[in-house]
Amino acid sequence: MSASIRDKYPYLYETHLHTSESSACARSAGAEMARACKEYGYTGIFVTDHNWNGNTAVDRGLSWKEWVDTFRQGYEHARAEGAKIGLDVFFGYEAGYQGTEFLIYGVDPEWLKKHPQIYDATVEEQYHLVHEAGGMVIHAHPYREEPYIPEVRLYPEWIDGVECVNATHSNPMSLAHNKPEYDVKAMDYARAHNFPMTGGSDVHTTRLFGGGIAFRRKLVSEVDYVQAVLRGEDYVLTDGVKWYDKSGSVIQYA
Repeated sequence: MSASIRDKYPYLYETHLHTSESSACARSAGAEMARACKEYGYTGIFVTDHNWNGNTAVDRGLSWKEWVDTFRQGYEHARAEGAKIGLDVFFGYEAGYQGTEFLIYGVDPEWLKKHPQIYDATVEEQYHLVHEAGGMVIHAHPYREEPYIPEVRLYPEWIDGVECVNATHSNPMSLAHNKPEYDVKAMDYARAHNFPMTGGSDVHTTRLFGGGIAFRRKLVSEVDYVQAVLRGEDYVLTDGVKWYDKSGSVIQYA
């Protein structure tokens, strides 16, 4: 990683991470992910497992409260390990809507329990519910093309920002979704609508890519992250190979 960029932006966060407790496609457990991210040099991580309408590992036949308690285990295990080793662990989730996916930040598992209506919410209803809680909706990898995504669908009215740097698209260590043009299109989309850009690895194992978002200061909570992004705080993005400024311009190679 670049020393000069990390000197200016020393606090690196993984904003898109899955655990095997909660995401069927993940291969490493929450505690394992926490240890790997700490060793890599992350200040903190956001555990964003697939929700009930995505590739969840949790039994959909459970009651809503039981489902949430099971779903949160990957996050809770990561957080417990993080507390031991000095890694900040924050909650989020990746919401699926007929193949289109969104990263939700600023709510917690207890909020989910109290809002069962989020289960079958439309994209518009999701946006309003998350906003009422002070949260943020980021369109994850909006131009990715895969069999599980039937078509590219954009919802500019019902999002707060765009995941424009997804390390699985461009990092040479990635074994899936390897098309950098997905991110190029996402950046163009964000610029056209003046949306904040975010970055993450979309990592499912301890074979880390190093993607994410780096700040000049340490984040203190999920809501702090939401406010930092929405208020235009200074940060940079990376896929583990390149560093980008908030407008999506490459500013340095790692």
